[in-house]
Amino acid sequence: MNERLLQYIWQFQYYQQQHLQTTSGEPLQILHPGTLNTQQGPDFSAARIRIGQTILAGHIELHILSSDWHRHKHSGDTHYNNVILHVVWTDDGATPAHIPVLVLENRVSTLLLERYTGMMQTISVIACHHHLPVLNELAWFAWKERLIVERLERKSQQIIQLLQQNQGHWDEVFWWQLAAGFGSKINAAFFERVAKSIPYAVVKRHRHHLDEIEALLFGQAKMIHTGLKDAYAKALLRNHQHLKKKYALDTVDGGPVFLRMRPASFPTIRLAQLAMLLHQREHLLDQVRQVNSIEELMRLFQTKASHYWNTHFVFDEPVSTEPRFVGQQMLLHLMINVVVPILFAYGQEKGNTQQKEKVLHWLYQLAPEQNKITRYWKSTGIPNRSALDTQSLLELHTQYCVNKRCLECSVGNRLLRG
Repeated sequence: MNERLLQYIWQFQYYQQQHLQTTSGEPLQILHPGTLNTQQGPDFSAARIRIGQTILAGHIELHILSSDWHRHKHSGDTHYNNVILHVVWTDDGATPAHIPVLVLENRVSTLLLERYTGMMQTISVIACHHHLPVLNELAWFAWKERLIVERLERKSQQIIQLLQQNQGHWDEVFWWQLAAGFGSKINAAFFERVAKSIPYAVVKRHRHHLDEIEALLFGQAKMIHTGLKDAYAKALLRNHQHLKKKYALDTVDGGPVFLRMRPASFPTIRLAQLAMLLHQREHLLDQVRQVNSIEELMRLFQTKASHYWNTHFVFDEPVSTEPRFVGQQMLLHLMINVVVPILFAYGQEKGNTQQKEKVLHWLYQLAPEQNKITRYWKSTGIPNRSALDTQSLLELHTQYCVNKRCLECSVGNRLLRG
């Protein structure tokens, strides 16, 4: 037994409730178990109980042992002055005399405890994998809708923290997020550092000149140097040296990763595509906010690298000719991981519910992602038809399953109830 499980049992009243008595032998009735308190103070607030003929209203505190009351130093804490019931798993006789005590040790289903222990002790990341899908399709739909909102709210908080770092400059934050998106998972952090090293005001000033934008990106990413032979690379280097000095740009830590990547996804190609997008789309965030259809949105991000990259994946090494367009998978990645979170955060920060509902609708329209985690969930028979499905299941995996938060999960709840 642990306190989180005890809270769960009390919150949902999963114990034998007939003929309740306090440890002093008084008849007890739970009129309302209270509301779980996630802040400082007793575990449950606004509870109502009847002891004998007396109705009491106040807080309820839970512990494994009644002596935990003193161990946690509640006696000297004014937050606990209005505790009307001490619910414990085992009574070792150490609760203050004026507080009634209820013991649950012999009132909870053995099956519930065994199922919980089994989930906690499994070596699989997905503790319930032998029982999936468990929920019916309607229940999964409701659970995934809650998960996607949690995911977007969590990402929104991260974006709003970035916004606070630069005094509320949304275009700057979008520039950082866009660069990270072009870096995909492997180079996202490095690309974001590159973007943060180039103020958005500098990007706007030079966006009309593609060669200057490319020089800023490749130069700050440390991909151009004096050893390169192509005239294009040498021109980029000269441009970057001038711009770096002019704007006193900081050097970026680290470098891009090429290992185990398809050439079309090399960081050189992604930076060239990002440069072209910046060159072609002025006030991109404003345009993104104004579109109403997912098709129109994706067209905004359809671009290709400049001509040099038709015959190169890296500097100085020519290959066969082929335009380097942003592919459908990359477009999907940008929609899901850049555009949707930034617009949801914008709606959150501005109190614009319509904006948030619009991006949720877009997720229903976008294709499902394909990766190891989403393929696993699909193999268990859980519907996986859209980006909303895959994003919610990624949230379930990373925020619940990995952290064994079965007590807070609709699937875990269903299994424990039997």
